[in-house]
Amino acid sequence: MKNSDLAKEWLKRAQSNLAKAKAGRSSRAILYEDLAYDCQQAAEKSLKALLAHRGTEFPKTHSINLLLDIVKSKDITIPAVIRQSSVLTEYAVETRYPGDYEPVKRGEYLKALKLAVAIVGWVEKKMQTTDIFEK
Repeated sequence: MKNSDLAKEWLKRAQSNLAKAKAGRSSRAILYEDLAYDCQQAAEKSLKALLAHRGTEFPKTHSINLLLDIVKSKDITIPAVIRQSSVLTEYAVETRYPGDYEPVKRGEYLKALKLAVAIVGWVEKKMQTTDIFEK
């Protein structure tokens, strides 16, 4: 698969996770932990899309911070709001499974959503594309 095709596939998946996160808690059965997970996935997959777009290999990881470090190593300036998205990593594993953590509250989810929207939008701009689903 060509870099551009792979990048588009990663971005398509990021946009899918973001769409699910934006749909919000339409039922009490939907946990904020799951919505925050979709925010993290949108951020992770969008960063992987950007790296694939640039022809840069990346490890299998859920670490937003690691992916941001790789992006930075490619001389890509990362805006402050995008750097803040590293906090989303905790939603990839810790809160995804039952365990010893405080449940994600609505405010935390909304903060995660704001970060996910910012990072996906930034990557779309960097890749000079619009919504993959429109094509």
